[in-house]
Amino acid sequence: MPCPHAPQPAGNDPATPSPESIVHEERAQLDFSRSMSYGDYLQLDAVLTAQKPLSPAHDEMLFIVQHQTSELWMKLMLHELHAATAHIARDELQPAFKMLARVSKIMEQLVHAWDVLATMTPPEYSAMRPYLGQSSGFQSYQYRCIEFALGNKNAAMLQPHAHRPDLLTLVRAAYEAPSLYDEALRLLARRGLPVPASHTARDFSLPYEASDAVEQAWLAVYRDPQKYWDLYQLGEELTDLEDAFRLWRFRHVTTVERVIGFKRGTGGTGGVSYLRKMLDVVLFPEIWKLRTDL
Repeated sequence: MPCPHAPQPAGNDPATPSPESIVHEERAQLDFSRSMSYGDYLQLDAVLTAQKPLSPAHDEMLFIVQHQTSELWMKLMLHELHAATAHIARDELQPAFKMLARVSKIMEQLVHAWDVLATMTPPEYSAMRPYLGQSSGFQSYQYRCIEFALGNKNAAMLQPHAHRPDLLTLVRAAYEAPSLYDEALRLLARRGLPVPASHTARDFSLPYEASDAVEQAWLAVYRDPQKYWDLYQLGEELTDLEDAFRLWRFRHVTTVERVIGFKRGTGGTGGVSYLRKMLDVVLFPEIWKLRTDL
């Protein structure tokens, strides 16, 4: 008589699933016909069919994907910038710091994206350029909203979007709203630092003008970081952000010069000459100047 405690063969154990039931269960787990799939959630049918080259050039796919992915990153950047600015306006600095750090990381992604586009040689670009018409990154409404959100206001930059009233409305709203830096200065003033009213209650659609009084307010923060630790951290988050933005602009210039030289841009700009002028734009001037004066 067999021992009552002896182990039974697996095939005779009613708790052990049969090979047929295992296969059936696996098939059920892989059946997404009745639930949302990965592709459904990410709308991949729309995303992956949005690349429609107009030329026979092999390299046009690179050009399209580069710019489409950059626009996606810019969408996320605007999402974070708007939220960070709103948090600063409400004196909620900790979540704002996380969002600004994320924006700096997004800028790093955009910087490295130029490395991929730089693999396109001048003959390869020339083969597809006639098919681009007047389309140009200069016309990116998201990029323009980023510039405005960071304080680089220029009324002339509304014009490239005049042909699309819906987009012009979005860009104009960014143009007229306080920038990230405007809200940072208003925060300093609320904390009792001597930021003049000319910089806290101004027409926010006008270009920002550097102020010695604003620099003195930031200097007070940087000379006593223990007292003003969160404002000090805010200053450094802004520095990180502009540092990353400058790198993006620089890589843009060098990539364009590498691919098209000094030809005019497809949108009618001076190309490299225009982009080089943008390298001189300083978004948060007092935060940079105080480093000399500390």
